[in-house]
Amino acid sequence: MGLFSKQVPLNWIQLTTKDQLEEALASSSEQPVLFFKHSTRCSISTMALSRFESNWNKDAVCKIYFLDLITYREISNLLAEKTRVVHQSPQVIVVANDQVIYTETHNGIRAQDILTLI
Repeated sequence: MGLFSKQVPLNWIQLTTKDQLEEALASSSEQPVLFFKHSTRCSISTMALSRFESNWNKDAVCKIYFLDLITYREISNLLAEKTRVVHQSPQVIVVANDQVIYTETHNGIRAQDILTLI
């Protein structure tokens, strides 16, 4: 990507309700589901999000959900409970066939690693 290239934004699904979380988890039997837990108050989270967006393949067969965990902390806690993945921020959790197949936090979040799994 050149210096003046404009990055095409990802087609994030904003995760805002408990019902939406339940539906997303249930849909993992049809295709992988990725949750990106982002703290709007954290510069590390912003950097991890930017790097993820720059490296994600927009054609990947995976639903991608964005969770603003400051605004929707209750949903974030429920996601941690449902997946049995201890809450961190930033954090990515990928679920396929009702199983967590990838989880990583902070600078360990790598779109390329996820893409090889799905």
